[in-house]
Amino acid sequence: MEQQKQKFSEFKGQPRLPKFAIPKRYDLKLKPDLTACKFTGAVDISVDVVSDTKFLILNAAELSVRSNSVKFTSNDKAVEAVDVEMCEEDEIMVLEFKESLPLGVGVLSMVFEGALNDRMKGFYRSTYEHNGEKKNMAVTQFEPADARRCFPCWDEPACKATFKITLEVPFELVALSNMPVIEEKIEGNLKTVYYQESPIMSTYLVAVVVGLFDYVEDHTPDGITVRVYCQIGKGDQGKFALDVAVKTLDLYKEYFAVPYSLPKLDMIAIPDFAAGAMENYGLVTYRETVLLYDDKHSAAANKQRVATVVAHELAHQWFGNLVTMEWWTHLWLNEGFATWVSYLATDGLFPEWQIWTQFLEESTEGLRLDGLAESHPIEVDINHAHEIDEIFDAISYRKGASVIRMLQSYLGPECFQRALASYIKRYACSNAKTEDLWSVLQEESGEPVNKLMNSWTKQKGYPVVSVRVKGQKLEFEQTQFLLGASRGDGEWIVPITLCCSSYDSRKSFLLQTVSESLNLKELSCASVSNVSSWIKVNVDQIGFYRVKYDEDLSARLRLAIERKCLSTSDKYGVLDDYYALSMACQQSLTSLLTLMSAYREERDYTVLSNLISISYKVSRIVADAAPDILDDVKLFFINLFQYPAETLGWDPKQGEAHLDAMLRGELLTALVSYGHEITLNEANRRFHMFLDDRNSPVLPPDLRRTVYVAIMQNVSKSNRSGYDSLLRVYRETDLSQEKTRILGSLASCRDPEIIHEFLNFLLSSEVRSQDVVFALSVSRDGHETAWNWLKENWDHISKTYGSGFLITGFISAIVSQFSSYEKAEEVEQYFASRMKSYIARTLKQSIEKVHINAKWVQSIQKEKHLAGAVKELAYRKY
Repeated sequence: MEQQKQKFSEFKGQPRLPKFAIPKRYDLKLKPDLTACKFTGAVDISVDVVSDTKFLILNAAELSVRSNSVKFTSNDKAVEAVDVEMCEEDEIMVLEFKESLPLGVGVLSMVFEGALNDRMKGFYRSTYEHNGEKKNMAVTQFEPADARRCFPCWDEPACKATFKITLEVPFELVALSNMPVIEEKIEGNLKTVYYQESPIMSTYLVAVVVGLFDYVEDHTPDGITVRVYCQIGKGDQGKFALDVAVKTLDLYKEYFAVPYSLPKLDMIAIPDFAAGAMENYGLVTYRETVLLYDDKHSAAANKQRVATVVAHELAHQWFGNLVTMEWWTHLWLNEGFATWVSYLATDGLFPEWQIWTQFLEESTEGLRLDGLAESHPIEVDINHAHEIDEIFDAISYRKGASVIRMLQSYLGPECFQRALASYIKRYACSNAKTEDLWSVLQEESGEPVNKLMNSWTKQKGYPVVSVRVKGQKLEFEQTQFLLGASRGDGEWIVPITLCCSSYDSRKSFLLQTVSESLNLKELSCASVSNVSSWIKVNVDQIGFYRVKYDEDLSARLRLAIERKCLSTSDKYGVLDDYYALSMACQQSLTSLLTLMSAYREERDYTVLSNLISISYKVSRIVADAAPDILDDVKLFFINLFQYPAETLGWDPKQGEAHLDAMLRGELLTALVSYGHEITLNEANRRFHMFLDDRNSPVLPPDLRRTVYVAIMQNVSKSNRSGYDSLLRVYRETDLSQEKTRILGSLASCRDPEIIHEFLNFLLSSEVRSQDVVFALSVSRDGHETAWNWLKENWDHISKTYGSGFLITGFISAIVSQFSSYEKAEEVEQYFASRMKSYIARTLKQSIEKVHINAKWVQSIQKEKHLAGAVKELAYRKY
């Protein structure tokens, strides 16, 4: 045995498979058994042996391969494997043959079997109800590295091959794969479904779904059939996504100057699904919440989410599927681009949504995560499949999309579009690295793109640019912005844009050193002596950096906000940068609250939405740092949000703007969270009318979250009727969006005992494991309860979720809310003996967030004039 271990040691512990054989084509047959939750399969892989070897090494995990079925056939001569070893830790299978394999193309064949797992990865089972009976469907989710759980393969993005798939399934079921069906043969209760051979593609994009479905169908102008599949009876809910898909395919065909490359596109809603959606070539899978839209029960925010997610997944059909990243280091090329392009498409279809202004929320999420010392560069080295899941994060998606937008703005949209079209043509049906994209953009623009972008993708973090007036000069200085430390040592090439007192007076330059200064006279800013003049740097927040102004420039911007001189994006940016600087203890909380008061007449959705989320974080930190002023802080926020809430009122107006519908719910939710009596009473009244009649118009979808949160504010062990009523609504609805809305609202309860009961409910069979993460952001009163609950249930949670996106959500939601160094240490000690590679990054980031909160608490406690300033703001009459 020892000798055996030695024998294969050269193949173990390697990040990538050896290159001595290259797969060209898979002929794959799968037969899922939906009752026993097992599957059997057979695969013939055409392999090009390119160097002398008597070994073949490919990926396989959680499969049992019948040893005597493994053979390699070349020129009609079959060679049987003398040894077949599965190395579960490395997720590889080593095949040893008696002699060296002949060079050139041969066929590797084998028969295998596995279980349809319930962990939402590989080949898994999802459950649904049909005519009151619980049934299983079989679904695949292979990205990033789980095709190996379904069939033995070279499971790396660069190992592209064609796929010929055949499925054997019960005859009454719908069986879908990437390509259209060529023929079906029925024998008894089973049918064999044969699919067209696919173009060349990566293993992580292969897909199979087997179950009972309805569909709605349409065609693009080029005749591509587009379908949306969903559970029986929900067909109408697929129509909105279908319409978005048909229009988006056409839009991308124009933008990329390359048509969609497959004969059909299916999009399908899966009841149990770990991510939001998955861009499998020609068969895109989604959570129900991001594909289905129901006029009566979906909120405006749901509609927008469906549109942007569909646009994101369809962008991947070009960026990711046709041109694929060479290795996971370049994941951001897929995700950053798809995120950015999805906004471009959504803006084309729904200009009234002002989606590019809302894009700032993406940038903010990227800036938040990248302000941590435990962040990572956009391009990150990946040494084991387990490490990949954790980089599907705000850096790859949101920072990625933001730096792309910054570069597009710098090079100009026309030049950028031409370069993207050339890039897609050049690398179609192939793989590319980040530098391949840079070189195409460089050729097209003549700008040193590689040099410009390396500082943004190869190092983590971003700068804060300090701006101050000194005499007749405007001075700029960059340092790395870190939320938890005074400074880092990164340096960037920063595209600086600024305007002076008017958007007609702009200037831009590249800050390529630590500091630089400009002459105010040249900037037409000579009038800085004028009280009402102002300077705004990073115009419209296109750049991925923060700005810190000197006191005088800050005061001028505050005045400019009050006088409504700034664009929506700039109002958002001034606030967001100031909040981040306050959290990093570089600005006082007193001055942040004073700035927030300048937004009292704000009406724009994106700005108010950010103002509301900042207010939640501020009230949470004040509760820990200075609980005696909390009531005044809440009163200040009530006064801030009352004006826009009253302007909008409770009831939707006929034909009102999409953004007003989204804003109403957020404002009213803020008011109920801060205990505004009048709003709470109205919410209560409407809830009881809704309980009596579910079709009552008093509770449209956009108001439901508000009302549900309001009901939970007064729930306690001795007064639990609101909680029980909401659970009843949860049990009665079959709409996923409504279920997740209720789960998120239940978490806002203030009674620790009810919270504990609710957290246990989350682990029951009544809640799909994909939905639990939406319900973990418990109220401040429930933090300790949630942490104890996590410890009690950690073994069970680990078993249920294994590695993947979902398990990290438990840690970040529950741990990051604390704000004491003692708690950080307790968390660290607890996980010391439970560490796994796939939670390491998230755990470090969450503990760092606790340190940042603790440091902020200490800083707030040292502010001498805070209590007086808050009282003045809370009782100020406007």
